[in-house]
Amino acid sequence: MIVESVRNFEDLSAVGASILFDAVMGKLSRGERFNLGLATGNTMIGLYERLAESLNSARADLSLLSTWNLDEYSLDGRSPVPHDHPLSYWRYMHEKLFAKFDPTLGFREENAHFPDPAAPESYDPAIAAAGGLDLQLLGIGFNGHIAFNEPMRESEISAEAFGRLPTRVLPLTPETIAQNTAVTAGGDSSLVPRFAATMGMAPILESKKALLLACFAEQEAPLARMLRDRRPTPELPASYLLAHPDFTLVWTADKIHLEGLS
Repeated sequence: MIVESVRNFEDLSAVGASILFDAVMGKLSRGERFNLGLATGNTMIGLYERLAESLNSARADLSLLSTWNLDEYSLDGRSPVPHDHPLSYWRYMHEKLFAKFDPTLGFREENAHFPDPAAPESYDPAIAAAGGLDLQLLGIGFNGHIAFNEPMRESEISAEAFGRLPTRVLPLTPETIAQNTAVTAGGDSSLVPRFAATMGMAPILESKKALLLACFAEQEAPLARMLRDRRPTPELPASYLLAHPDFTLVWTADKIHLEGLS
């Protein structure tokens, strides 16, 4: 495990983009495919802008890049939100990253994958058939969730079973709805769908490399608990990353204070 603090959001974006760029180019430059797991949210906006600039400057062969998003919202639990929905993750990725790629570099629509609420069970086999995730980019919820894998009591599910959870459709918890209302919906709770298809713990933990970025003061509590307790528990989903063979955690020191825990 690598843990690192940076000064602020700008530095977080630069460090995160550099980690992703180096990993992606390590394979693309050899003519090999790269499977990149993507996250959304305000934390990633600066990173994606820098990553696109770097890949464009390197003249990367983006026909070899496949992306796999953690989540997609659903209004009814059975179908994805329309692409023009203001919180659509399809829309977010196209606006924040894919549209910034130089179109001559070969990234195509079929390179971008999202979990489908109509058939979530098809996502994990598709990732496995592609060779697994080379790197999974992650944020952390204010309650310690990763993707929309929400905390569960240890009396409800064993640690082993939680770590094997597949991609599936879930109702969002009130805490996550409130977080997303404040962070991404401009305070309008009615904009936040009540369901999402989310990548399961299993494919996340099977990624070859995992990178978790944090820049909100509210993320300090779950991160501090994770680093203090040092054990995987379904009550703190992000804690499972501690056992990942290649896990990097980067946070901003202007908002998050983890002195003595790293």
